[in-house]
Amino acid sequence: MSMNTGTAQHAGLKAAAAATFVVFGINGLVFASWAARIPAVTETLQITSGQMGTLLLCTAVGSLLALPTAGWVVGRIGTANTVRFGGLLASAAGVGIALSLAAASIPGTAVALFFFGIAIGLWDVSQNIEGADVEHKLRRTIMPQFHAAFSGGAFVGALIGAGLSNLGVGLPVHLLVIAGIVLLVTMTVPRYFLPHITAPTPAEGEPKAAKGPSAWRDGRTLLIGVVVLGATLTEGAGNDWIAKASVDGLGTSESTGALMFALFVLAMTAMRFLGGRVIDKYGRVAVLRASMAAAAAGLCLFVLAGNVWLAAVGAALWGVGAALAFPMGMSAAADDPRHAAARVSVVSTLGYISFLAGPPLLGYLGDLTGIHLALLAILAPILLALLLAGAAKPLKVK
Repeated sequence: MSMNTGTAQHAGLKAAAAATFVVFGINGLVFASWAARIPAVTETLQITSGQMGTLLLCTAVGSLLALPTAGWVVGRIGTANTVRFGGLLASAAGVGIALSLAAASIPGTAVALFFFGIAIGLWDVSQNIEGADVEHKLRRTIMPQFHAAFSGGAFVGALIGAGLSNLGVGLPVHLLVIAGIVLLVTMTVPRYFLPHITAPTPAEGEPKAAKGPSAWRDGRTLLIGVVVLGATLTEGAGNDWIAKASVDGLGTSESTGALMFALFVLAMTAMRFLGGRVIDKYGRVAVLRASMAAAAAGLCLFVLAGNVWLAAVGAALWGVGAALAFPMGMSAAADDPRHAAARVSVVSTLGYISFLAGPPLLGYLGDLTGIHLALLAILAPILLALLLAGAAKPLKVK
């Protein structure tokens, strides 16, 4: 009986890991379907980099409103239902973006991007909580591989974007197809997630358990959040601006810019697949510091290179450096399973302040200096993350 139970639990855990992997991948696909074709958006709407930054800020505001409450939502309805709701909302927002671009409506695009941001915020926190739960039960580092699925999905999305751009297929049609895929996957795949367990209700007459301190007042959680805030800006800036910076700074075509973004994402994907073993061998802190050093070096090479080939090497090194910071931050926040949902929500919120709000600010700076040179501003938060990396040291749970 116990052997059958153990076999069933192992099979359920493998199914949950596979489902989480798929959900991360589709999240990356939908994100890259938008990010890889940002140059096409600026052309369709006839807007500057700064104005594009304002549109990106709409997404950031939506996510930053959703992220602080995501842990509470997951605690009430579970990770599976939160992913379903986020996918449904993302699909509806994708349709809204497509229709707004077809009508060349800047206000319509802004509103749709706001709701897209809410959807991505809820979806992101819930998939990370599920991933951390699976990681704890497997008792080995697997979170980077889930994030590799995100990067792999983004790589596929970037290649699709480059191909469709070359073929002259409009972004509205592209987004409508992606919306259909997202709806199908997010409604079906989460059924294989681990069961949602709610806290037991005290029997009548029993005292209620005392509430612990808010995750927003936990010093270690906040420090991890600051590290992730600095580290994820390098990923967010690469996702949103590397294609545009290639077109503007290197004089490449739109399709070559999309391929440069694809190279950046491919490097992140490869490092994330290998990252679990590297982290288990050398530890989170050492790997996080090495990652930030690689990101700084790659960024400088990409910006200062005089030709496309050297810039491509820089983009790849930048992607390697950006690969592991976010998954390590999620794992660190979830070290104590009892407080994982709340702490992952806090770290996600702080990280996404830079991941989503940072790139629009770079867009404004790009109006003054050109987006290519504006990327050098990322060096400051990268160095801050390197200095504070010790906060991610594994927590010994009693």
